[in-house]
Amino acid sequence: MNLQDMGSAQPGKLFVFNTMSREKELFVPLHEGKVGMYVCGPTVYGEPHLGHARPAVTFDLVFRYLKHLGYQVRYVRNITDVGHLENDADTGEDKIAKKARLEELEPMEVAQHYLDSYHFAMDALNVSRPSIEPRASGHIMEQIAMVERILEKGYAYVSNGSVYFDVLKFDRDFGYGKLSGRVLDDMLANTRALDGQDEKRHPADFALWKKAAPEHIMRWISPWGQGFPGWHIECTAMSTKYLGEHFDIHGGGIDLLFPHHESEVCQSSVANGQASVKYWLHNNMITINGQKMGKSLGNFITLNEFFKGTHPLLTQAYAPMTIRFFVLQAHYRGTLDFSNEALQAAEKGLQKLQTSLLTLDHLPASTSSTEDIPAWISRCYDAMNEDFNTPKLIAELFEATRVINSVKNGKITLTAEDILLLKNGFHTFFFDILGLKNDTAGETTPNDLTSRLMDIILQLRQKAKDSKNWALADDIRDYLNSIGITVKDTKEGATWTR
Repeated sequence: MNLQDMGSAQPGKLFVFNTMSREKELFVPLHEGKVGMYVCGPTVYGEPHLGHARPAVTFDLVFRYLKHLGYQVRYVRNITDVGHLENDADTGEDKIAKKARLEELEPMEVAQHYLDSYHFAMDALNVSRPSIEPRASGHIMEQIAMVERILEKGYAYVSNGSVYFDVLKFDRDFGYGKLSGRVLDDMLANTRALDGQDEKRHPADFALWKKAAPEHIMRWISPWGQGFPGWHIECTAMSTKYLGEHFDIHGGGIDLLFPHHESEVCQSSVANGQASVKYWLHNNMITINGQKMGKSLGNFITLNEFFKGTHPLLTQAYAPMTIRFFVLQAHYRGTLDFSNEALQAAEKGLQKLQTSLLTLDHLPASTSSTEDIPAWISRCYDAMNEDFNTPKLIAELFEATRVINSVKNGKITLTAEDILLLKNGFHTFFFDILGLKNDTAGETTPNDLTSRLMDIILQLRQKAKDSKNWALADDIRDYLNSIGITVKDTKEGATWTR
């Protein structure tokens, strides 16, 4: 749907929370009508999990809404397939190389396998593919050139074949920690000496290029010898290549705020002569039953396990759209806590909205309206313009569900024009902006299939009631009850539970 389908309701002005300023700011792109957005993608060494779903869904929402507002958006989301060392540090083994060693595979074989898994899961979640999806390993020349620029300007040094960024010099000239709020003196006071850091001038310095040890598999020739890029320089080089030295939005998870994004600020300020990003957007973390998700805690759940219901912590399988709806129910800057109960509630809420979409096609029109539909559309836009406030938007969709059921039951009236406007609005915000789907193409989980069949049965029962065939309506309810499904009639329509 486009803006013309929304009648007289206008989108209004978009405000976004900028991590750099720690304030909501009016969104004004650097170039009228165009938006450049870079988002840190996955390091592809393991199966995609719930933590991958949140930034993917969050910035897919941003991508969709900006396009809906009429912007031409270039969305760049990278793939890290080299240079990301264990513990996000400058020492240790490359995560992909380690996986390759353990599984006796080529590193790019590992990267391709898990990239395919990531794409499969994101497609299931209806996450749009970005405009450009560059790989770090495909941009070594750009990274070397950027390291050379930083060296030429005096903010880096070569040590034993590696190149490190001089954080203390940057702090004196520009001020370090503007994005993350870290104070360099405090960091230095709390830093203990670690093995492999003696080649740094200061513990806070970070690697731009690392000398490859003899056993290191992935290596490239550089002016400083054979080595591989530092994790942070990859994103700065790729964002600059595809979006320029100054672009609109840089997104990612809050876990990347430090050191990754703080290091990007340092690099771009020196190499490009300016802090490249106008608006920094960060999604918050996902916890599981109040605990941080992690393999060591035994609460690590892959998306495929969610879709199939095969993890011990899961009581059932969850359809991809249930996962997407669950993520969108919380504001992207708030912590999202997983539990089976929360996902089951999301599943029921999504079913209710999906049922309303079907009911919309059969609403009776009247000569007058007792509800202000343009005002409802304006409130939906207000929610999105308030830093992409999806909980408020979803609340408005449930308000629309109340209106739909009330019209169906004859309690309120809408003209044919308002019914069309309501339908266009519901479809726009549900499908186009939230990126949800009513009918999932391809394979269907047993849980999802049950939900769809129940929607059909309840619709047939409602038709029996509308025709005053009370005996048939009661029979359907009793048959369902005999197999363990309870039907409850409410003011807003029938619901069911196992």
